[in-house]
Amino acid sequence: MAKKSTNRTVKKVGKPAHKARTARPITLYYWPTPNGHKVSIMLEELGAPYQLQPVDIGKGQQFEPAFLKISPNNRIPAILDPDGPGGRPISIFESGAILQYLGRKYGRFYPQEERARVQVEEWLFWQVGGLGPMTGQANHFVNYAKEDLPYAKKRYTDEVHRLFGVMNKRLATRKFLAGAYSIADIACWSWVLSGSKYAPLDEFPHLKAWRDRVGKRPAVVRGKALAADIRKPITDEDRNILFGQRAR
Repeated sequence: MAKKSTNRTVKKVGKPAHKARTARPITLYYWPTPNGHKVSIMLEELGAPYQLQPVDIGKGQQFEPAFLKISPNNRIPAILDPDGPGGRPISIFESGAILQYLGRKYGRFYPQEERARVQVEEWLFWQVGGLGPMTGQANHFVNYAKEDLPYAKKRYTDEVHRLFGVMNKRLATRKFLAGAYSIADIACWSWVLSGSKYAPLDEFPHLKAWRDRVGKRPAVVRGKALAADIRKPITDEDRNILFGQRAR
């Protein structure tokens, strides 16, 4: 994995979001993908100090031993917080777990009241278990599979369409998925952008309005744009690294 790039260190100034804010920056292990955007957007929303550590998944940097100590599933994103619980460092992998941790630490976008928190967690896990994986499979079979597999393409694009319908109904009566803007919206937003290539949002006016509403937030704009210049088209060599993995 490449050394930390000092020209990509992100420094935050201004009023602290929460009394638990740390002076030392969180390291964000990241590549500009929908899952990566979930955490970059959250950090921007919090105004938390962080530094970027790119993990080039096309070059296989996610399999390097140093990264596997932090993310044993060899996936981005992950974070290393030098001021974790008890003042000791903590590393966290899995985007949903990271969002929950940051929400608890900074006391924002993840309510403490139990009924409100349950609603947020319902939609967070809905994204982690459904929207993300199904959209990812649609993207794989439409854009990356070498074989033309009509059944697989229809199976996953139809599921994206169904999930968008679920969101559209939910958002017909509220501005955000769990009432107030939360980690549930942060988790879903970039995946809706990705899935809209397979299920146009004109069919889902409430979802489309939500996409635009969330997308206008300055922190969302910044988080989505983070390191966008380092992403590149996937080559055959990248494809061999990214797909068809087996246990190592």
